[in-house]
Amino acid sequence: MLADNLFLKIIERKIPANICYEDDRCLAFHDINPQAPTHVLLVPKKVIPTHADVTDADRELLGHLHLVAAKLANQLGLSDGYRLVVNCRDRGGQTVPHLHMHLLGGRDMHWPPG
Repeated sequence: MLADNLFLKIIERKIPANICYEDDRCLAFHDINPQAPTHVLLVPKKVIPTHADVTDADRELLGHLHLVAAKLANQLGLSDGYRLVVNCRDRGGQTVPHLHMHLLGGRDMHWPPG
């Protein structure tokens, strides 16, 4: 995993991104290396390094991320289906030390994912 927190730099506007949603708790932007026709990253503004670091105090924030994901999926025309992915640590495919969700859609999703 990268030691640098690129997502925090995007939140702080130190790095540009194609932002499609923002509120006081999270930011969503289009992935620069999309794995599907629609690939948006949903990032909480609170830095939580990995999914394994989630605590009871994060319950409302995680629920909020899911509600935002559902809203964005609708706005982005993914009514026929989409996938939400959370990678955890290096072996789980996480590359940035900041919890985030991938919203993927616009094509058929297969199982197992890879």
